Amino acid sequence: ALARGRLSEDGSALEGVEPLFRVNFDKQRGYHFGGRILFLDDGTLLLTLGEGAQYFQEAQNLDNHLGTIVRLNDDGSVPFDNPYVSADGAQPEIWSYGHRNVQGIARNPITGSVWELEHGARGGDEINILEAGTNYGWPEITYGINYDGTIITEDREREGLAQPIWYWNPSIAPSGMMFYTGDRFPHWQGDLFVSALAGSKIERLEV
Repeated sequence: ALARGRLSEDGSALEGVEPLFRVNFDKQRGYHFGGRILFLDDGTLLLTLGEGAQYFQEAQNLDNHLGTIVRLNDDGSVPFDNPYVSADGAQPEIWSYGHRNVQGIARNPITGSVWELEHGARGGDEINILEAGTNYGWPEITYGINYDGTIITEDREREGLAQPIWYWNPSIAPSGMMFYTGDRFPHWQGDLFVSALAGSKIERLEV
């Protein structure tokens, strides 16, 4: 779910909290939330939504929000130019789908493109460049396997499904992500920093 409120003057509470959006699927267990927010230059925002782990097949199902990134106006309404706003049987908020559990989202300061970082299973953590209406493949394609060692799919790529621009195997358990725009380290300008829960480390990727 997504809500907005205003921080009180003394910083102790949120006031006037207003629900804006809620996933249209009643998950029974608390796994793979997503939950990252990025505001775009046009005033809309992107919200990442996990596929709920046990409901992983729903990431390919456009009639619910699991395993998607949704695009909303800042009041929770649907932008008129979303890719599925007029598609029969699809949720109009959906911007992209086929995601597992997106835990990082950031705008490239040089190109303006939006990049996302998501957990694979046992292997297959990946970075993608987001494009409206694109299917990023989970669980039809993946570079990982199940935690018990069984196969999720034999396919690493398939026509019509986007390939990651980078993936990790073994997994690093990714968390936040940001592009470096500071001036203290000029040779890092535009590079991508990824935090990893596995190994408690930060990785820098040259872009």
